[in-house]
Amino acid sequence: MAKEIIMPKNGMDMKEGVLVKWLVSVGDYVEKGDPVMEIETDKVTMESEAPASGTVLALYAEEGETVPVLSVMGYLGEKGEQVPERPAENLQSDAAPLPPAPSAEKVPPAVGDSHTGAENARFDFDVAVIGGGPAGYTAAIRVAQRGGRAVLFERGEVGGTCLNRGCIPAKTYLKTAEYLHCIEHAKERGILLGSGASVDMERVRGRKDEVVGTLVSGVASLLRSNGIEVVRGDASLCGPQRIRCGGREYSAGKIILCGGSKPSMPPIPGICHEEVWSSDDAFSTKDIPKRLAILGGGVVGCELAAAFHAFGSSVTIIETLPRLVANMDESVSDALRKAFETDGIAVLTDTRVNAVRGAAGGGLEIEAGGSAVFADKLLVATGRIPVLDCLGSMKDSIAIRGGAVVVDERLMTSIENVYAAGDICGGAMLAHAAFRMADVAAIGAMGGDARIDLGGIPGCVYTMPEAAGIGLTEKDARERYQEAVSVGMFPFAANGRALASGSPEGFVKVIVGKEYGELLGVHIVGGCATETIMEPAALMRMEVTAHEVVGDIVHAHPTFAEAFMEACADALGQSVHLPKRG
Repeated sequence: MAKEIIMPKNGMDMKEGVLVKWLVSVGDYVEKGDPVMEIETDKVTMESEAPASGTVLALYAEEGETVPVLSVMGYLGEKGEQVPERPAENLQSDAAPLPPAPSAEKVPPAVGDSHTGAENARFDFDVAVIGGGPAGYTAAIRVAQRGGRAVLFERGEVGGTCLNRGCIPAKTYLKTAEYLHCIEHAKERGILLGSGASVDMERVRGRKDEVVGTLVSGVASLLRSNGIEVVRGDASLCGPQRIRCGGREYSAGKIILCGGSKPSMPPIPGICHEEVWSSDDAFSTKDIPKRLAILGGGVVGCELAAAFHAFGSSVTIIETLPRLVANMDESVSDALRKAFETDGIAVLTDTRVNAVRGAAGGGLEIEAGGSAVFADKLLVATGRIPVLDCLGSMKDSIAIRGGAVVVDERLMTSIENVYAAGDICGGAMLAHAAFRMADVAAIGAMGGDARIDLGGIPGCVYTMPEAAGIGLTEKDARERYQEAVSVGMFPFAANGRALASGSPEGFVKVIVGKEYGELLGVHIVGGCATETIMEPAALMRMEVTAHEVVGDIVHAHPTFAEAFMEACADALGQSVHLPKRG
C-alpha cells in the first residue's frame, strides 16, 4: 500500500511549512530515511525524510508553496501502484482534528458486516490469539474493540512473563529494597530506628504474590468485560487458520502468535547444577542466599543484584561484555557500576564463566576467567529466547531467523493470515514494545494497515539509582553525525528536588543535533529516571526541539524533570544553573 509523504509537524507551534525544493523526482527509488524534500519553517530550514522505502509515485506541492502541517505532498509505493490525485484542499490546518488512525474506515462496526460476514462466517472466530501475555491479551482486547470475535488461548495465568515472573515481581522486590535503603539512611534525616532492619523473605514473596494476583485478576476481568473467550491449555497451529488445544480444533480467519519467551541458559558445563537459578527461580525462593553470584549484567541481572544486595546477600555480577547494560549509553553503564561498587556489589566485566561445579565446603565454585568465584547460588540472567511451541505442525512453514519468528512491518509472518507480536519476534523483549506490537497486529488482523516502528521505545533499569534511555547513544550519534552533535549534561547534585530527596547521584544527558536542535538521544541516571524519561520520549516522538524545551516549556520547580530542561540548555550553551563554560 502506498505511503503518504506529508508536511511534518516539527514543533508544537508549527502550523505550516514552505516547500523549498524537492530532492527526488517521480520514478526515483528511495530508502526509508533518505531525504526527499527541503522545507522551511518559522525557525529552521531542514530536510524531511522518506517515511518508507519505495518508488516515488506522485509529488503534489510546488516548490515555494506554503503547505499546512500533515498535508499529503506525495506518495511512495510499489512501481505502477495507483494513488489518488492531489486533494482540492490539502488535509487540514493544525487547529483541525487529526486524521483517523490508519485504515480506521475499514474497521467494521459489528461482526457480520462486510469485513467479517462473507469472509469469516465459516470460522469459529474472526481472530485467535495464542498466548496471554502483554502482547496476547492486548491483541485480543484490540480485536474486540474493533468489533471482532476473539478467542485467547493460554496455558497458564494471563499476564505472561512480565506480570507473573518478570517486570512486576522484580519491581515489587525493588520497592522493598528501596524501603531498606531509606531505613539505612534514615539517621541522616534525624530518624532514629535502633538496630536497623531485617528481611522476612517469606513475607517479601507474599507481598509480591499479592501484587501479581491483583493484576492477574484485573487482566482476566478486562478479557471478560470485552467478551473474549479464554481457552486454557497448550495451543498450537495445525493449519494456516486452525488451532489445536486440549484435543479440540478451532478455526479463525486470522491468527496472532504471542508465544512469549523463556530464560536462556548458556551451554556452560555444570549450568544445570541444583544450586543454579533462572530468573524465574529468584521470584519463588523463600531464602536469601548469603552469597549470590549473578551471571549477566543486563537489566535483569542488575535489578536482581540491587534487590538481593538490599535483602542481605553478598552479590557478585559476572558479565562477559566490557560493561554493564551494554546496550545503553556508556555514561549510564559507568554510573551504574560506580554506584554498585560503592554500595558493595562486586562487578566483574570482560569475564567469561567457563564452568560451574559444587564447592568442597558447600555451594558453588564458578570458574570465571582465570579465577574462582564462590557462591551459595548462581542466578543466570543472560537474556531470554522466544518460545516457539505455538507453531505446532506449521513450524517448517513459518520463517524463523535467529530463533525468532520473522515478521514484516505489519507483523505478518511468512504465512498469510498469521501474525506475531511480542517476545516471540525477538528484538526488543519489553512489555511496552509488546503492547505496541499487539496494537499493530490487531489492526492488521481486522483489515487495517498499521506499521510497526519501535524507534521510540525507552529502556529502563529500576536499580538504585534508576537508569533510563531513549534514542541514540553518544557513541552512535557521533558515528552517524560526526561533529554535528552537541552533548548537554546536568548533574542531579545541582537539582533542588534531588538534593532535598537525598538523591544527588546521577545526571541527565541529552544528545542534540547542532543544526536544528533535534533531540537525538536522552540518557538518565538518578532518582525517578524511569518516570522522567517519558517527557523526552513524548517530545522526541512529536519532533520537539531542544530550543522549544528550553524556550517554550515551563517545568515545575523543584522537580527531577527540571534536570532534563537544564541538560537541553547546556547542549545549547544556555544553562543558567551550571557554571559558564570556559
